Amino acid sequence: MEKNSTQQEILLLTGTQFSSRQGSEKDGAADKQRFTEKERLEDACWNGLVKEMLPELFNQSDKSSKIFLWQIIEGKSFLELDLGETPFEKDRFYSIDPYSFLNEKHFS
Repeated sequence: MEKNSTQQEILLLTGTQFSSRQGSEKDGAADKQRFTEKERLEDACWNGLVKEMLPELFNQSDKSSKIFLWQIIEGKSFLELDLGETPFEKDRFYSIDPYSFLNEKHFS
């Protein structure tokens, strides 16, 4: 019997007040100038601050399954976080990645 595993995708939009304030309290003035907003946000995610930034997305009642950040994909105006119990291959049909379902431009 196949076991179901938890998989989660999160899109963090850049260029917003949410993304610009993440990590800004802990960054020094030199770090703000040296790294872009997207780089600071990605660094905060890799350092485990995702659960602190978005606690409502993580079910605290289910302690049996641990979710790990496996991949961060950088888009033009977002960061896509791939979280799960194990590494996984996304089903593009169900993905929230805009590049997976908006791959064509129609000009009228």
